[in-house]
Amino acid sequence: MIDDATLKVWFCSEVLPLEAALSRYIRRNCSSLEDIVDLRQEIYERALKGASEALPDHSQRYVYTIARNLLINRAKRERIISFELVADLGDLDQDVDLFVAERQLIARDELRRAQAGMAVLPARCREVVWLRKVEGLSTREAAERLGVGLDTIERQLTLGMRALADFMLGGSGKIKRTPALPRRDRA
Repeated sequence: MIDDATLKVWFCSEVLPLEAALSRYIRRNCSSLEDIVDLRQEIYERALKGASEALPDHSQRYVYTIARNLLINRAKRERIISFELVADLGDLDQDVDLFVAERQLIARDELRRAQAGMAVLPARCREVVWLRKVEGLSTREAAERLGVGLDTIERQLTLGMRALADFMLGGSGKIKRTPALPRRDRA
């Protein structure tokens, strides 16, 4: 055990002259400038406590080792997430999950409504909409499968999608045919 007088002489002659360089070292390695004085005091406290057992052979290395270890420990503590923050994030995840569940319910209701709208369509129209929009067939593939022309597929798809949209928006979903334009007689 080192007596107080010897410890005081060692501190004043070996450690205090390092103050300016030590402050620069802390400033370079610490994100918070307000903490420089507090960190330096903590380094001094640890140096005095350790030196009270036995004076170090190389004081400068000793002090900088303490400073480095203190800065490393501080950085590790700053990366640790508090339990309160994790608890708050848990509540947030639960809210998001409730929102997802609500969206799923809305999507299911819309799917039921679309199925009901498809049931209202005439058979040929329903079949064309199913082949083009659900199975993803091209116009040509749908025409070949049903044995009809491309114009028929396009017309039935247009009528079916309009009626389906009308039903989804609260209408009757009935096919509304536009009257054919009169043909001009060719001479």
